[in-house]
Amino acid sequence: MDRLILSGARIFDGAQVFEDHALVVCAGRIAALLPEAEAPEGQTLRLAGGLLAPGFVDLQVNGGGGVMLGGEDPLAEIATICAAHASLGTTSVLPTLITASAATTRRVLAAGVAAVGRVPGFLGLHLEGPHLDPRRPGCHPPEHIRPMEEEDLLTLCEARAGLPALMVTLAPASVSPAQIARLSEAGLVVFLGHAECSLAEAAAAARAGACGVTHLFNAMSQLGAREPGLVGAALSLPLAAGLIADGIHVAPETAQLALRLAGERIFLVSDAMAPAGTELTEFTLAGRRILRRAGALRTEAGTLAGADLTLPEAVRFCIERLGVAPGQALAMATARPAQVIGAPVGRLAPGLAADLVHLTAAGGLARVWQGGEALQAKSASA
Repeated sequence: MDRLILSGARIFDGAQVFEDHALVVCAGRIAALLPEAEAPEGQTLRLAGGLLAPGFVDLQVNGGGGVMLGGEDPLAEIATICAAHASLGTTSVLPTLITASAATTRRVLAAGVAAVGRVPGFLGLHLEGPHLDPRRPGCHPPEHIRPMEEEDLLTLCEARAGLPALMVTLAPASVSPAQIARLSEAGLVVFLGHAECSLAEAAAAARAGACGVTHLFNAMSQLGAREPGLVGAALSLPLAAGLIADGIHVAPETAQLALRLAGERIFLVSDAMAPAGTELTEFTLAGRRILRRAGALRTEAGTLAGADLTLPEAVRFCIERLGVAPGQALAMATARPAQVIGAPVGRLAPGLAADLVHLTAAGGLARVWQGGEALQAKSASA
């Protein structure tokens, strides 16, 4: 078997940073992490400093490579999105379908089942909607937001059986605690989002099995003096929370406060759209023109529509702007999101796939490997 020895950089294994160590890769999998002096013989690649880490894990990726999920060929879209983000350092992805018709949702679920074992980096699917709160639509098409019915629930449970992971973002206004309990019991990962709900409603959903909150602070009831809202629930209940760390969706001071209160429950998401990995300056979302300007994606009316962000950029933002320790910032993009969905990624441990990123001392993306295979690393815009 071919053996690759990677050395010359600090190594983060998903939990801690190692100095003067080497990573041994055999047949596309991690074989060992050990002191350099104990490294076996094999092809050696000495990296020019920086840091070697697990490939990043993103649970909210709406598009990339010029496409969005939910078009005419969702299997091809899934493959394009996963490949685009792998080149950007995110080697494990939950392609995300925003609110769509029931027919489109079924088509995407079927494509997801077909993608299992065929598309590198595919972890499963994330359905952000359609069972949201019409009072908090964000950029989601309001005509497709609706309460969950029995047929919807059965469709989701059936799809979960064929997927490694199925995450859903729901709102208490459209889904009952009893429905959340059935989804959770069927193995779905239930998050709350796009919701104008009270702390009591969020707590009831959590007791039923909801385990997290989608893009913390965005499209949800805010923290108030007499009603904590969904933000208060996310900061006070044992819920995981995705954070878009771009300084646009959440002010740095607000993000710092959330990190103090929620700590290790917070993980990073890109909320990426079609332009990721391309030079596109605009695209169409649910019939609306979305403009890419000054590091943000907005409708012509100015509403944020996803993010113009990669996870390496989000990690660097957390370190440089939020003061997060490098190991913690990296964990927010690797081990923590992997743990949310129970995926065997985001760590460097014997037997796991050799999904790796090499970051420069300045935090830039230098190299990417997926299953031990070197990929062409890209910056955020091609």
